[in-house]
Amino acid sequence: MPISRRLFTQSALASAASPLFAFAPEISSTFSGVTIGVQSYSFRDRSLEAAIAAMKDIGLGSVELWSGHVEPSSPRPSREELRQWRLSTPADYFRQVRSKFDDAGITLHAFNYSFRDDFTDEEIDRGFQMAQAMGVKFITASSNVSSAIRVAPFAARRGIKVGMHNHSNIKPNEFARPEDFTEAMRAGSSIVINLDIGHFVAAGFDPVEYLDKHHAHIVTLHIKDRKKNQGPNVPFGEGDTPIKEVLQLLKLKKLAIPANIEYEYKGQDTVAEVRRCLDYCKNALA
Repeated sequence: MPISRRLFTQSALASAASPLFAFAPEISSTFSGVTIGVQSYSFRDRSLEAAIAAMKDIGLGSVELWSGHVEPSSPRPSREELRQWRLSTPADYFRQVRSKFDDAGITLHAFNYSFRDDFTDEEIDRGFQMAQAMGVKFITASSNVSSAIRVAPFAARRGIKVGMHNHSNIKPNEFARPEDFTEAMRAGSSIVINLDIGHFVAAGFDPVEYLDKHHAHIVTLHIKDRKKNQGPNVPFGEGDTPIKEVLQLLKLKKLAIPANIEYEYKGQDTVAEVRRCLDYCKNALA
């Protein structure tokens, strides 16, 4: 599981003596020109190091890093404790996180840091400082629509784009509908889209049509399969989400948008299920 405070301190101290940004041979998970990556939340049942080992074993060469893999979780911090952790954690810790992916030959494409309305300005800016320390140009965020106007100036100043992530429940101030993305992007060009195609289908929308029309504003995709009408997550190929059609559109239009597997349905073994998801995507692109 994510690191404890004691292990965090040990890691931060050790990082000073470690070579940073030393690249190993890269793992390629690009098929027919389409990069199939993974949201590390898929490996939420294990530590960051174990998650990286699983990615190597499966052959996934691109990752969107879930904040839960770098933040303390044992004992579970209060909201104030987590805020203080974010504000006090040194940049070297996040550089060391980046080095773990470099050492494994995995491209760290984006950092998932979900801005919410109760974040202080310092907490918002710290998310961008974390991303800069890890050398990424994109943050993905499960955020309130109203938070976009606060986040946009920080994103512009730091030169990092924020892809807002949608869920399926349609309710005020949450991302689910196309118009929610439209409203958020009025805040500035640094606010973009992290489109979850499974949630989009469950909310009643067509991800193929949306991707075709709005791909210039989409920086990452989350690939999962869900049933329509707020239906459940299911194994790839068993739901209503047009995964194959989405991947074929990326291939046809040569869109450089990582398609990140997000394993959320109930399976027996995480590594086996994520491998199954990857195989489905590879076959869809054949």
